[in-house]
Amino acid sequence: MQDMFSFIDGLGPEKIVHLHQPATGLRAIVVVDNTAAGPAIGGTRMAPDVSVAECFRLARAMTLKNAAAGLAHGGAKSVIVGDPAMPEREKEALIRAFAASVRDLKDYIPGPDMGTNEKAMAWVRDEIGRAVGLPRVVGGIPLDEIGATGYGLAAAAEAAQEFGGPPLKGARVAVQGFGAVGQHAARFLAERGAVLVAASDSHGTIWDPDGLDVAALMRLKGTGANLQDCSQGKRMARDEIVAVPCDIWIPAARPDVLTAANVGRLDARLVLQGANIPATPEAEKILHERGVLSIPDFIANAGGVICASVEYHGGSEASALGIIADKIGRNTREVLSDARRSGQQPRAAAEALAVRRVKAAMALRRWHRMQ
Repeated sequence: MQDMFSFIDGLGPEKIVHLHQPATGLRAIVVVDNTAAGPAIGGTRMAPDVSVAECFRLARAMTLKNAAAGLAHGGAKSVIVGDPAMPEREKEALIRAFAASVRDLKDYIPGPDMGTNEKAMAWVRDEIGRAVGLPRVVGGIPLDEIGATGYGLAAAAEAAQEFGGPPLKGARVAVQGFGAVGQHAARFLAERGAVLVAASDSHGTIWDPDGLDVAALMRLKGTGANLQDCSQGKRMARDEIVAVPCDIWIPAARPDVLTAANVGRLDARLVLQGANIPATPEAEKILHERGVLSIPDFIANAGGVICASVEYHGGSEASALGIIADKIGRNTREVLSDARRSGQQPRAAAEALAVRRVKAAMALRRWHRMQ
């Protein structure tokens, strides 16, 4: 077991909280990484497998994401141990138990993540009075419904065209993880002239070099079916999407789907990191050495948390989309410009940008000042 204190550095984490409530079956981990810029926003994930290391990495990604986006929020993440496909009544009870357990963690604002959604955040807010990514009916800006993260990915792809990224008109797109983020990324890129040629979910991959009907696939997924039930394209094994020839490859599922073992099979010009920490450091190094442009997660997929911040501070859906396009486009250009000038990997340039902003915020806070 990895020593939890090995994670500590000059930025955080401030808190690592283990939750166990035998009466309800609740088991969860919360990592509040850094709150120098303000209360930490971070998703509440539900998954059957969880580790402190992964939760910390996700929380740190949120710290960097929120700082890079210039938000008045720090970063955190929580993971509830459980099957997200459990019956809704059981899921509601578990999420409400989680919410009650984090009531006094007032520097943490939960949001939706893998395995949770806007309805789950409504349950959380009902219990403790704070959450983001709420349903529209209770005054929220539903991140998944409007496709905030996917909208930001399209904005990043537009900006990347200036730095060797493929022109979007006619660009072939493959989406690994055709869920809320992947579906809307495909939709917004298609609106800009790109063509979805492959998509995968937990059951498998479908591929058609002539293009897939994004709207039809979204309707299919909306019924609860999986991509293997689709009449379009050729059916392939789930992990075969790594090798599908394309111009833009979007990982939008679990962490570490690109590794040193499989990244050599990738046949793309641009990787838009829709998921959090979707590539290992070794994989990103190999991509850089091969000349494949990779936009780091906390730059490219910040649309959701930007939208959440706008909601938290009382902004509108229209203003959220405008702010997403502006912030992500500007940050993508700044990071890729710094990377080009220095010869660094884009992630190194992005981390330097975000860390500068976190440290600047820490310097203004009495209990966060760096030595």
